[in-house]
Amino acid sequence: MGGFNAVLARDTKSAPTGVGPYSQTVAFSHYNNLSAQLPIDPQTGKLVAGGAKEQATQCLNNIKAVLDSINHSMDDVVRVTVMLKNIADLAAVDEAVAGFWLNLYVPVRTTYAVADLPMGASVQVEALVSNGEGSIPFAWQPQNVRDALVKVARNTDYAPKDDLSTQTVAFSHYNNFTAQLPIDPKSGKLVAGGAKEQAEQCFANIKAILDSISHDFDDIVRITIFGKSLEDIEAAKAVYKTCFSSYWPAFTPVVVAGLPMDASVQVEAVLAHGDGTPPQPAGDTVKLVKEPCNTDKAPQNDFSTQTVAFSHYNHISAQRAAGGSAAAQAEGCLQQLKAIVESIDHSLADVVKVNIAVKNIADMAAVDEAYTKFFPRGVPARRVIGVSALADDALIQIDAVVANEEGTPPAK
Repeated sequence: MGGFNAVLARDTKSAPTGVGPYSQTVAFSHYNNLSAQLPIDPQTGKLVAGGAKEQATQCLNNIKAVLDSINHSMDDVVRVTVMLKNIADLAAVDEAVAGFWLNLYVPVRTTYAVADLPMGASVQVEALVSNGEGSIPFAWQPQNVRDALVKVARNTDYAPKDDLSTQTVAFSHYNNFTAQLPIDPKSGKLVAGGAKEQAEQCFANIKAILDSISHDFDDIVRITIFGKSLEDIEAAKAVYKTCFSSYWPAFTPVVVAGLPMDASVQVEAVLAHGDGTPPQPAGDTVKLVKEPCNTDKAPQNDFSTQTVAFSHYNHISAQRAAGGSAAAQAEGCLQQLKAIVESIDHSLADVVKVNIAVKNIADMAAVDEAYTKFFPRGVPARRVIGVSALADDALIQIDAVVANEEGTPPAK
């Protein structure tokens, strides 16, 4: 641990505060990880009046307020994630979303419906944001360097296109992909068949994007499979298992209440981008390696790695634990997270983002009592969703993104 980068958590009164034990934005290295924003009016602390469009607008206004407070803009957003209570509200939400990206650039996007959201909201929106200045304590990069560090947004005709998202946006040493639906890019329609056939098309679309940017599946560091049932996710996993040859990425399954176009499966990928984006010198970074790691002190899975480090981030697979209550299971999940993080010579103070899926959103008050034992300062950014089912008949599932201060080395 070299003391080179620092976890930088920030909040502004211009966006909702005091909603939970988390920070609005946590920057590390070249990314800002924002907490999922609910449609809360920061002046009243209550949900705004109106339907899904008005709620989506408030969520995005809250994101904009956070970005304004850290001298960033909506055009710095690399990924936007839209979570709905009712997938039928998507058209109304899209009207709101479109108004926030009027320039030529649009970020990658993931959209899904869930069983429940905090405070009974109809919409929740999350953003991942570029952080060109980095997070080096007391030594900001020169202005000309951080202003020049650019996003690289690309599309290929061999994968589905959408006016409200870019297929892949690279920034620094990561590519983020728009979550792929089982759409045949030639017809623009869902492929025929069940979850297995749909998953095959999702992964074919990911491969087409990878091919278009001269990458392959083994460059993926994190995979999230969204399915309308646990059975759909298992069918998709059977396809996922055929795609990787040298290692397994970090992995999270999410049971959804609905997906765009009434799809049964959707797949999201995060990709290592060793060559970086300009002005990072490709010759210095193209050989950066992934560092997958497992420990016997946490549950292992045949088809995922507990943590995959690349460059300045560690990606932690979804954790589930035994226990009688959601709070007890949350404590077990966080103990497992702690064991994984400590196995790679890090601590929970290095966690920048936590994602929680819970079967009963009403359990979050009790969960937070356990959660604050592990994160007493409430530093990580956070997302909470309610789901109808979890693998292993669990009540709660937790995955995380962790700062990797030392970075990963170049291949020898």
